[in-house]
Amino acid sequence: MIRSPLMTVMTDAVMKAARSLKRDFGEVENLQVSRKGPGDFVSAADRKAEQILREALEKSRPGYGFIMEEQGVIEGADKSHCWHIDPLDGTTNFLHGLPHFAISVGLEREGQIVAGVIYDPIKDELFIAEKGKGAFVNNRRLRVSARRDLVDALIICGLPHINRGDHRQFFRELAAIMPLCGGMRRSGSAALDMAYVACGRADGFWERNLHSWDMAAGLILLREAGGYVSNAEGGADIFGAKSVVCGNEYIYRELLKLLKA
Repeated sequence: MIRSPLMTVMTDAVMKAARSLKRDFGEVENLQVSRKGPGDFVSAADRKAEQILREALEKSRPGYGFIMEEQGVIEGADKSHCWHIDPLDGTTNFLHGLPHFAISVGLEREGQIVAGVIYDPIKDELFIAEKGKGAFVNNRRLRVSARRDLVDALIICGLPHINRGDHRQFFRELAAIMPLCGGMRRSGSAALDMAYVACGRADGFWERNLHSWDMAAGLILLREAGGYVSNAEGGADIFGAKSVVCGNEYIYRELLKLLKA
């Protein structure tokens, strides 16, 4: 387990927000929900959890900037550090009472993600990673799977939905990958998808039209767990491309080859 001061700050903030989310999830039918776009719902729980995270992190690390799903970009006095925060990754699951969602917090230092926390409050699974210190889930060290062949692999993907994403492109990619792999899944939480690849529950994952707060914590988890990760074209600019493909060395290369073709 990582016991650095930075990880303590991050996990404490996430646990505070998680307590609020769990209470609201128990009352999901009574939530005040606003709709900011087709298929893109924002709940009162989402906004409240984000504010809890911001206040806790500002108190512990004053001056750091923020990139957040709800409040957007907030410049900090310390230009070398920035938090990427998704207070509720899997909002649609949450609002339908589907118990699969997470809080995701990643820290960027001078252009590199150096620490990440993803917490699933329903399953009580805490995924953490810090650069050079490994990746863990509830005190267990994480490693990506060792499967080498797509025919044996479980692949997770993201799906475009109404008014979001290139549906025809996705169908082409699905048609290329689905017949060759052992199984396909779509969970509704990119943060947990990346965490599951990091711990070997799935062998690969790809998705387009993501934001930095969806991916930041997952990136450091994957890298510290021995995974390979890039954007869907194989480049290093994952946030700029708004896409990700990842897996162990073998599955990642196969997925990337199929996506590029």
